[in-house]
Amino acid sequence: MKAITIDRYGGPEVMQLRDIAVPEPGPGEALVKVAFAGINFMDIHTRQGKYRASRSYPVRLPCTLGMEGAGEVVGTGPGTTRVRTGDRVAWCISWGSYAGHACVPEARLAVLPPGTGFDIAAASVFQGSTAHYLVHDVARLQAGMTCLVHAAAGSIGQWLVQMATRRGATVYATASSEARRALALGLGATAAFDYGEGSFAEAVRAATGGRGVDVAFDSLGSSTLRASLRAARVRGLVVNYGNVAGSVTDLDPIELGEAGSLFLTRPRLTDHLADAATVQRRADDLFAAIAAGQLKVPIDPRRYTLDDVAVAHACLEERRQVGKALLVPESAS
Repeated sequence: MKAITIDRYGGPEVMQLRDIAVPEPGPGEALVKVAFAGINFMDIHTRQGKYRASRSYPVRLPCTLGMEGAGEVVGTGPGTTRVRTGDRVAWCISWGSYAGHACVPEARLAVLPPGTGFDIAAASVFQGSTAHYLVHDVARLQAGMTCLVHAAAGSIGQWLVQMATRRGATVYATASSEARRALALGLGATAAFDYGEGSFAEAVRAATGGRGVDVAFDSLGSSTLRASLRAARVRGLVVNYGNVAGSVTDLDPIELGEAGSLFLTRPRLTDHLADAATVQRRADDLFAAIAAGQLKVPIDPRRYTLDDVAVAHACLEERRQVGKALLVPESAS
């Protein structure tokens, strides 16, 4: 089969399209024929080596890229009991989906309900599960609460805006252009602001009568985090769940006190997909809401093949898409 592999870290040039053997599922694993793979910043970060020493995400060289996908189970390893051949499944946080087939631990697999397409599943499971745990478990948003969502036109941002408004929270958003801010408003945000070198903090405080938001969701990091602290209310919560703009390496905890005795957390999805039951529960919630028309899935209309993965990575890094990009492994030449 064809696969995109790396044996060193670096730019797009380290990705190699290779013919490799179809893997054999080990104990507790399923072999899945990949219909669609999601293209994510985590794939770029894997290529760049940001997880080279991570305990949360222990992906190591050499590896096949792609940590999200959807497809059909075509084989199972010893001791596999949850899924069987023929099941339609989706997964994330298991590497190897930039390929025709992938071996996935069954504890990472969510069985899809009838009628859910592989494209919808592959575009939903990672970002949808991320937004689900952030809204339901970390922020515990309820009706009457307020939150700030950065990069609200991005894949996770769109999910957060929709899920937060479904919970009855008031959402303030930021985005980099007027068109993207309009998208956030269309998804339910009450107001949307430019990043403006941190000026959004003052805009948010003005919109909340000087109080600040209960929760700030910050996926950017170095360019926004300190201003996010200013946008949060006294004893508010700041959730730094990504570092797309770079890591904050010089934050003194005393700043949290000075900003109003704030709580700051840096959660990771893997700790909120701790077992098969949780994986399936989150997926069931997502796909039921999608089927009911309560959540819109942001999908980029383009489809990439293994031959043009470098183009897909460039579009993602340069923010030239507002929906989830998908890879079709079997389309490779």
